[in-house]
Amino acid sequence: MRPEQIKNAVSKLGLSEKLLLVEDIWDSIAANNSEIPMSMWQKRELDRRYEEYKQGKLKLHNWDDVHNDLREKYK
Repeated sequence: MRPEQIKNAVSKLGLSEKLLLVEDIWDSIAANNSEIPMSMWQKRELDRRYEEYKQGKLKLHNWDDVHNDLREKYK
């Protein structure tokens, strides 16, 4: 199927169907994430952040607090 045909088919879906489709697409990407190339600058940045984490230099945030802060911010 060509990209334009896919777009046309997707545009005819309801919102819940589109959300399920997006979820399926992300799941398929995650299942094959070893195929996604990572640039050297990305790898270096991840390594740098991991080292900071191991050395206790990063300020970590509790997920519940982050979630609640975002809910309050976007009420």
